[in-house]
Amino acid sequence: MSALNFATVISTALMVWKGLGVILNTESPIVVVLSESMEPAFARGDLLFLYHPPPSQPLAIGDITVYKIPGADIPIVHRVIEHHWDEGKQEEKMMTKGDNNDRDDLELYRGRRWLERGQVNDYPKKYAALGLLAVFLLFQRE
Repeated sequence: MSALNFATVISTALMVWKGLGVILNTESPIVVVLSESMEPAFARGDLLFLYHPPPSQPLAIGDITVYKIPGADIPIVHRVIEHHWDEGKQEEKMMTKGDNNDRDDLELYRGRRWLERGQVNDYPKKYAALGLLAVFLLFQRE
């Protein structure tokens, strides 16, 4: 009977995950903040609910984006600090930075000068400040 309960929990979680992905138009509807680079906006352990906006929605300075560098496994959640439109190539380019970082993300771009719009996967729509709750629950178990 416990195997059936386990299978039910797993299948329900998968359905919720896929359902959120369809509703929010993204492959990864939820990510966990792994560092302090965006504090005080987001703390380590916070859950971010992501959505993928249409390409017609332009980025703006101050927007928080989730981007992925080719060859890197972990998505990066940082704020747009510079924005450029290349009229000749019809490309949107930007520079990002973590709110808690001293420097911009140029070193993360692996030799590129700008982050391109195609590398921006999603935007955080809402977040749940669960970092402290998770730490609290972890220490309560011990």
